[in-house]
Amino acid sequence: MALGSLETNLINMQALRQRIDDRLAEHVRYSPGCPRRLQEAIQYCLLAPGKRLRPLMVLLAHQACGGRPSDALGVACAVEMIHTYSLVHDDLPAMDDDDLRRGRPTCHIQFGESTAILVGDALLTQAFEVLATEVRPAGTAVRCIQVLATAAGACHLIGGQAADLAAENRQLTIEDLESIHVRKTAALFSAAAYLGGLTASADAVRTAHLSEFGRLFGLSFQIIDDLLDVHGQETHMGKVVGKDQGRGKSTYPQLVGDRNSREQSQHLIDQAFGHLEVFGPAADPLRDFVTRLVDRKH
Repeated sequence: MALGSLETNLINMQALRQRIDDRLAEHVRYSPGCPRRLQEAIQYCLLAPGKRLRPLMVLLAHQACGGRPSDALGVACAVEMIHTYSLVHDDLPAMDDDDLRRGRPTCHIQFGESTAILVGDALLTQAFEVLATEVRPAGTAVRCIQVLATAAGACHLIGGQAADLAAENRQLTIEDLESIHVRKTAALFSAAAYLGGLTASADAVRTAHLSEFGRLFGLSFQIIDDLLDVHGQETHMGKVVGKDQGRGKSTYPQLVGDRNSREQSQHLIDQAFGHLEVFGPAADPLRDFVTRLVDRKH
């Protein structure tokens, strides 16, 4: 890809990220029925500085299928609400007990544990309200709700968190670890890519390619995240590093070493890119987006 194209894609992604942030801000301007402290806490978490990776995945997949990213903003916001809810609950003392998220005190540190639980509940609920009210036609909205609910449910995102907690202070195999990563991380990326295609009226073949692309990318992303937990800097990461080892969690670097982890991450990306071939140049922004993430230092 030419340098000019890379620069253009970066500018476009920055513009898309801003549109996501603007739409998220609109969604959390509640009526007077929402208690002020709860609204402040929701805004604190959802509008915190973040990479917006999953909503960007929705928009870029939508674009790869010939759609206009602006037409999928509601779906992108719903996915980000699910992701943020999961972070708020994962950070709770009963879960991962984290004090720092996106460079700021976690929700339960800033607002208290009970408010943090309610923030997560509110965002989880609102995600499906957004899909129901903003996606058309109605049949597509129902399918979007089904896909996102499945990705966030007991066999995927929530199940992955439960398995992750149960695995603390146990020596896992690579297969055990990948099973957790598939559910806790890859499932939502897979759903995001699929939803981007679905809302662009892509056919079953293309949405299947996008779903598998997202799954493979999510696995690669988690390996890099494991590496950054070992080698990253807290000021760059925006969260506490080294916490996995401190909690007795198995990681790719621990099980197979840094070099093999990076090789596996790249292998997964190579496989993921194979699923984008059917889209041709229309998927170039998506390819560039993924490449930058795999090469990231924080």
